[in-house]
Amino acid sequence: MSENRVAIVSIIVEDTDCSEKLNAILHSFGEYIIGRMGIPYRVKKISVVSVVMDAPSEVINSLTGKLGMLESVTAKTLFSKY
Repeated sequence: MSENRVAIVSIIVEDTDCSEKLNAILHSFGEYIIGRMGIPYRVKKISVVSVVMDAPSEVINSLTGKLGMLESVTAKTLFSKY
């Protein structure tokens, strides 16, 4: 595996019925998660979640890919330069 990097994964959930699956995936990557924050935006009926990680790029990309396979979930990652 490559060297660890710090990254933030931004997640938009358009259907909260998938929250259980989302949380299960995040739990499975728990050893790499520094912190997370979820914001329900009731006006638009969506949730916005930010997850900060310290992990190898492959692990971060794996999380993003698994989240992206969930229906009604969009996930994008921003990596630090270090």
